[in-house]
Amino acid sequence: MKDLLSLTYDELLDFVTDELCEKRFRADQIFTWLHKRRVKDFSGMTDLSKALRERLSKVALLNYPVIIKKLSSKLDGTVKYLFSMADGERIEAVLMRYNTGLSVCLSSEAGCPMGCAFCASAINGKSRDLTAGEVLSELYMIEDDCGERVSHAVLMGTGEPLDNYDNVISFLRIVTDERGQDMSGRNITLSTCGIVPNIKRLSDEGLPITLALSLHSPIQEEREKIMPIARVYPLPDVIDACRYYFEKTGRRVTMEYSLIKGVNDRDEDIKALSVLLKDFPCHINLIPVNPVKEAVFKAPERQEVIAFQKKVEKYGINVTIRRELGRDIEGSCGQLRNAKA
Repeated sequence: MKDLLSLTYDELLDFVTDELCEKRFRADQIFTWLHKRRVKDFSGMTDLSKALRERLSKVALLNYPVIIKKLSSKLDGTVKYLFSMADGERIEAVLMRYNTGLSVCLSSEAGCPMGCAFCASAINGKSRDLTAGEVLSELYMIEDDCGERVSHAVLMGTGEPLDNYDNVISFLRIVTDERGQDMSGRNITLSTCGIVPNIKRLSDEGLPITLALSLHSPIQEEREKIMPIARVYPLPDVIDACRYYFEKTGRRVTMEYSLIKGVNDRDEDIKALSVLLKDFPCHINLIPVNPVKEAVFKAPERQEVIAFQKKVEKYGINVTIRRELGRDIEGSCGQLRNAKA
């Protein structure tokens, strides 16, 4: 069975013309039904012949999840979704409200193989990759549920996007296709722990998205303690790959920095940051670490976070403190998925 939501337009065109032996305009019709009108059953594609709809139902499928839990924050309007996929895997996504519009945080894998010590996503490891259509369906289900259009997306949910490279690239091509969702690539951010070869591959894809590196420590030895992937890809190689991304795309890289009290908030960390990022046009996004009951890490007090920001800025590095959303609804990646139903 062909998973139609996972097909880029060109792949759908090949499927329609080569496998179904239909005229190419049928691919346009089907793509519109999938990505603009959002039908969840082939019977709803009313400008297709009944025979073609019946044929599609026998050779293709539309994999949509089911919302099994939804938590709404009383603090900021953030909504956390827990989806059940066709095989029973549970996937999280988050809807966030900003002055610039609605943004969704999407998962790219069921679980995560990276093992970062401060992140709930890694607690039970990775079960499997998500298909391009499954990632896309998170967005579509949220839009259907809230009744509003989402303008921004971040691949910062459960999973390492560049560990699921081909499916994530297909998702990006589908979601930015002007014949469908038509989301601006400039409104999409992909976060990675630093898989060097795939950062370079992404650089050459011609996608105008923002790359965010989960940095979390500017000191190699310390980064290895909290991020096992650092043992495979050392910091100099990761930063070189990020520089390559900037050179190829002209897009400034964001450095995600989860601030952990007593671990990466010291003066020596600030000095190391100034050396590591010297003359690199990037931006640091400070994130006070989310409280995770399975981890011992704690966030610094608010005034300590602000003090850290100001010290880093003295070195000419642009730093912002990320707005904290959904703390009252287990907003951290993996927390809802790992909770007992």
